[in-house]
Amino acid sequence: MNLVVVSNRVARGKANEPMTGGLAAALLPVVEKSGAIWVGSSGRVRDGAQLEPIVEIEPLGEGALALLDLPAAHYAGYYEGFANSALWPALHSRSDLIRVSHDDYESYREVNAFVARSLMRFHKPDTLFWIQDYHFLSLGAELRDLGVKSAIGFFLHTPWPSRCVVDSLPHHPELLEAMLAYDLIGFQTADDCENFIDCLRTSLGLKVKSGVVRSRHGRTRLAVFPIGIDADKFAQAATKAVSHPDVSRLRRSLQGEKLAIGVDRLDYSKGLVNRISAFDRMWSLHPNLLRSVSLLQIATPSRESIPAYGNLQSEVARLISEVNGRHGEVDWTPIRYLNKGYGQSVLAGLYRTAQVGVVTPLYDGMNLVAKEYVAAQSPVDPGVLVLSKFAGAANELDAALLVNPHDIDGMARTIATALSMPLAERCMRYEAMMAKLHRHSIQQWFADFVTALQATELEEADVEPLPATPPGFLVRRASSSGARYH
Repeated sequence: MNLVVVSNRVARGKANEPMTGGLAAALLPVVEKSGAIWVGSSGRVRDGAQLEPIVEIEPLGEGALALLDLPAAHYAGYYEGFANSALWPALHSRSDLIRVSHDDYESYREVNAFVARSLMRFHKPDTLFWIQDYHFLSLGAELRDLGVKSAIGFFLHTPWPSRCVVDSLPHHPELLEAMLAYDLIGFQTADDCENFIDCLRTSLGLKVKSGVVRSRHGRTRLAVFPIGIDADKFAQAATKAVSHPDVSRLRRSLQGEKLAIGVDRLDYSKGLVNRISAFDRMWSLHPNLLRSVSLLQIATPSRESIPAYGNLQSEVARLISEVNGRHGEVDWTPIRYLNKGYGQSVLAGLYRTAQVGVVTPLYDGMNLVAKEYVAAQSPVDPGVLVLSKFAGAANELDAALLVNPHDIDGMARTIATALSMPLAERCMRYEAMMAKLHRHSIQQWFADFVTALQATELEEADVEPLPATPPGFLVRRASSSGARYH
């Protein structure tokens, strides 16, 4: 078996290199050990029509990393446009933030077609393609049109929202139909899978039986594969990181004060405004916690050219300034706010230093920060995880203190409860969550998906695809520059 993994973002795994997202951090260790080829964007674009992309290939553990220069003419429409101004808000149930044009959609499809052509240099009869995330919903269909017959799988790292939200996404029927070119589609939670099935029934009129749907592409299996982490490796990193200069300085600066920590991309799905408001409320309700607990909020800037992100960055900075001005003293700052990323080894040490981990997204696919925080804790004196019930991780980490991120007073009370929780209860909750992390590791996630993908090849051999293309879908016409849609 030859495995090719495809994602928009990749990671090289350099020591102390900041990780820019959970997907890259999760895939890195398993690609290194599996021998897979990991294909993704180089971060560069190229001008002019190009029949073949420039690909840089470098070793990555037992596998390899292949980097593509994406076409300049379509990159902005693909990435800032349809992917992150239409798909991302829709998938996170923020249809009010959808800003997209038809040209953006065409660019999205063009880049998916370009990547498909690029992948053909790695194609062999026994190659399995595993496509990651919302950037490449239609990539499987493009590979099929290029003659790929082997199994192609897709995993969605974000939520899949309710049908009424998906209905607000322009071109959603065409995208749903294109996704059915995948043999296997994986989701983080059962709710996400059920929402997708509901969309297939209502938007495409298709029947789903026992997690399997038939379309003109053939047979597609829908299943749940909650992504995990290497808990033991992360725990070891947390132990070693105690001596790291950044971690040591943080510990010294606390002077016996307790610490809560939040680590997020600066994204409206992460609930940062509500989180800051909850700490503000907590200090107002519990003045005894002033000077005795502070929040370290690490928020890495992201997609700053998109207006919704620029507006959020300004709002968060303004709100933190107001809270610090209201509750701070000349020698004490309630919220320490950092707009930069840290490598996994340093983050592990920062997590271990904090008595409370605050992971309160409004809606999230999994949020591996929650799992990383738990794994980083000292078994003899663990911290407490405060977790949004709308994060995918809440389905597994039910021993965390679950909160509604829209309930500011409720979050304030829960954070105060976490700070005063007895050691025996903290240990009990920690042990229960670590047991879940060991059962659902990143290695298990990887192995389960690849095994299921291989099994689809045997299932598909006995199934004939439906002959007709449903009416009303875009017809694709080949051209020298790629796929065109009319």
